[in-house]
Amino acid sequence: MQFVAEYGLFLAKAVTIVIAVLVLVGAAIAISSRHRKAESGHLEVDSLNRKYEEMSEALADSLLSKEELKQKHKQEKKRKKEEQKKHKREIKEGKTGPDKKRLFVLDFEGDIHASAVDHLREEISAILMLAVPGDEIVVRLESGGGVIHGYGLAASQLQRIRDRDISLTVAVDKVAASGGYLMACVADKLIAAPFSIIGSIGVLAQIPNFNRLLKKHDVDFEQLYTGEYKRTLTLFGENTDKGREKMKQELEEVHQLFKAFIKRQRTGLDVAKVATGEHWLGSRALELGLVDELSTSDDYLMAARETANIVEVRFVSKQGLKEKLSSLISSRREQLRRIDGPMMM
Repeated sequence: MQFVAEYGLFLAKAVTIVIAVLVLVGAAIAISSRHRKAESGHLEVDSLNRKYEEMSEALADSLLSKEELKQKHKQEKKRKKEEQKKHKREIKEGKTGPDKKRLFVLDFEGDIHASAVDHLREEISAILMLAVPGDEIVVRLESGGGVIHGYGLAASQLQRIRDRDISLTVAVDKVAASGGYLMACVADKLIAAPFSIIGSIGVLAQIPNFNRLLKKHDVDFEQLYTGEYKRTLTLFGENTDKGREKMKQELEEVHQLFKAFIKRQRTGLDVAKVATGEHWLGSRALELGLVDELSTSDDYLMAARETANIVEVRFVSKQGLKEKLSSLISSRREQLRRIDGPMMM
C-alpha cells in the first residue's frame, strides 16, 4: 500500500509538471503568434546610387591595371575634395542651391488578382509621409491585367501620388496591358521599352459550362438565388440568352468606365481609336500616344543618378507555410492563365 501511495504521489507530480509545461508552451506560442502578427512585414530601403557605384568600381578593379587604378582613385579623391570646398564656399556666401531631388523606386509585378497591391499601398503610404513636391516616384510596372476590383484599387493607389503633387513616372520593360495599362496611364510620364506590350484596353469574362456533360450522366444541378440577375452565367447550370445579354451589358459598362478613366488621365489620346482590345509594341504605342517615351527603366534611372538620390523601396512581408503554399498555387495559376468567372481587365 505504501508503494501504491508513493507511486500515486509521483504520478500526480508528473502530471502537474506536464500540465504546467503545456500551459507555458501554449502561452509562448500565443505571444509569438501575436508578435508575428504585429510584425507581419517591414520596409527595406536600398540606395541605387551606391549600388551603381559599387558595380562600376568592381568592374574597374577587374579591368584596370594597378597604375590605372591608382590614378583613378587619385582623381576621384581630388574630385570629392573640390566638391566639398565648393559646397563650403557656397554655404559661406549664402549661395547654396537645392539638394539633389529624391527619387523613390517601386516595383509592381501584377498577377491576375493584382496581389501586389497589398505591398504597393504600404510602400506608397510610407513614401507619402516623407515626399514633397519636387521629389519623384518611379514605378517599374509589369502586368498583363486581371480582375477589375484589384487593378482598380492599384490604379487608385497610384492616383494618391498624383493627388499629392508628387511626380509619378511609370516604366514598362515588358508588358502593361489591360488592367496593367489602367495603372500605367495614371503616370505624369509613361515610358516603355521598344518591344514591350502596351494596350489591350478591353474587358473580358469567360467561364466553362458543364451542363451538357452533367445531363449526359443524369446528374441534376440545382441553384437557388434571389434577385433576377444574382447569377447571369453559371458553371453547371443551363445558361440563357437573357443571362448572356445581361453579362454583355455589364462588360460594356465597365469598358465605358475604363475608357473614360484613360481619357481623364491622357487628355490628348484618341481613346476610341485604341480602346479596341488590341495591344501594340512600345514603338507603335508611342506613335498612338499610349506612352510618352521609349526607354528601359535601367536607362531612365542611370540617367537620373547624377541629379537625384535614388532609393529603392519595398515592403517585405513575413510568410508562413500557409502563405508560401498560397503564393506557389497563385504562381501556378498565373502560368496557366485559367480564368473562371470574374470580369477581367
